Amino acid sequence: MKNHSLLAMFVCGLLLPCPVRAQTESGPAAGSKVEMLKVVVSPSDDAVKEIDLAAQRKEKPTVFVFIQSDKWDRPLARFLRTLDQDLAKDRKDVHVVAVWLTDDVDKAKEYLPKAQQSLKLSQTTFTVFPGEKAGPKGWAINTDAHLTAVVAVAGKVTASLGFRSTNETDVPDVLKKIPAKK
Repeated sequence: MKNHSLLAMFVCGLLLPCPVRAQTESGPAAGSKVEMLKVVVSPSDDAVKEIDLAAQRKEKPTVFVFIQSDKWDRPLARFLRTLDQDLAKDRKDVHVVAVWLTDDVDKAKEYLPKAQQSLKLSQTTFTVFPGEKAGPKGWAINTDAHLTAVVAVAGKVTASLGFRSTNETDVPDVLKKIPAKK
């Protein structure tokens, strides 16, 4: 009888709906140098070319968020909004660089100003990587990760987190990886 109860509990556990937010390896290793990140900033005019935002951010604490554009959905938007809002409350020194990875750069350039207008993020810059969807060289972005968050300070990566599925409940995991103010 005891075995039947255990089996029933196991089967019920399998049948109950539960969110699965699998993490996957994505992004450069902690301690590695922040590589060049030439992106197109959105919104931009035709005069603006590619800018190396990694070089611009240099010593400043930054969360680089790489988003596979074909995986962009409301839960990812909630993640980005919550990250932005939490940083605005407690860490105005930290900036978010959201990097769209896509096969259709022109479509992303057109879409991102609308996303910014809708989300109204204050500490996030929307950008498009104009190269391969796998992301920039040296950033080790896993294309299976819907979102990759890379925390960097003083030109060094402090952490990389890859998410196959995510929403605002994963923001504390990223915030914990940001070193405290000095």
